Amino acid sequence: MHKTVLAAVIAAVGFTSAAFAKDKVIGVSWSNFQEERWKTDEAAMKAAIEAAGDKYISADAQASASKQLSDVESLISQGANALIILSVDKDAVGPAVDKAAAEGIPVVGYDRLIEDPRAFYLTFDNKKVGSIIAEKVMAAKPEGNYAIIKGDKGDPNASFLLEGMMEVLKPGIDGGKIKIVGETFTDGWKPDNAQKNMEQILTANNNAVDAVLAENDGMAGGAIAALAAQGLTVPVGGQDGDLAALNRVARGTQTVSVWKDSRALGKAAAEIASALAGGTALDKIDGAVKWSGGEKGAEMSAKFLEPTPITKDTLNLVIDAGHITKAAACEGAAADVAACK
Repeated sequence: MHKTVLAAVIAAVGFTSAAFAKDKVIGVSWSNFQEERWKTDEAAMKAAIEAAGDKYISADAQASASKQLSDVESLISQGANALIILSVDKDAVGPAVDKAAAEGIPVVGYDRLIEDPRAFYLTFDNKKVGSIIAEKVMAAKPEGNYAIIKGDKGDPNASFLLEGMMEVLKPGIDGGKIKIVGETFTDGWKPDNAQKNMEQILTANNNAVDAVLAENDGMAGGAIAALAAQGLTVPVGGQDGDLAALNRVARGTQTVSVWKDSRALGKAAAEIASALAGGTALDKIDGAVKWSGGEKGAEMSAKFLEPTPITKDTLNLVIDAGHITKAAACEGAAADVAACK
């Protein structure tokens, strides 16, 4: 009889847990959708959330830190059980975390650091991304005048990427082989702002720029446009695996795009948010590590995914993965791109 009762209790508990595991509401606060990649992230995230039986709701802050705060309040009022936040500004987002914490709602800092121990940090290894960009560009141009087009100064990723770049460049700089002739932040990571920054660097150096490290593909495109206007073609690195950038890699106008498979990141965010909403502790998330590499040194639970460098020799990786079609990647490709033959 006791066994029968125990079995019934276990069955009831199992049923309750399964029921609790579904029908959660995952609220997502996006910084904006001007960058091509966020649409890919959203599609993967939404698909994973809905496949788990949860509900996806979202808001677009349109690059406004103040709107993001009101967006988060709105997501909470709509019944969000967990929040995924792609922050507009690392400092301004603090009250959003406070509001969520006060309501007992877990937060995932998505791709951009929200340096708060109450948030889970999910991203790719951005320092490694910066290192890869520098390594690939240096392989193409070991010596000369380098320009660095950094991201928005309010985004910690801009600093992480630069840190990785400088570790690779330092021996060349110390040895006198590489000279940084321009380094500038780019408001909003916007390609048109990057183009203006590149134009100013070219003017200041009488066009004597031999290589460019851009912190994302959109800005790489802006820099390449500025270079092309002066009749210049130099090694340029970027990151995100933007479709236009991958085609530039095939054409030979961009040296590398470090692909961070945003489908994997979006799926991971959905799974983590669901687990946190179900009561899993931050440090018990699968693959979580303790990390304190932020500006404030706050110890956080984090998960880092591995980036993949895409060059003319590895273009097949994004085609084979279905990230881009062969036709789109290879339009106007150079003759030596194996994936396009």
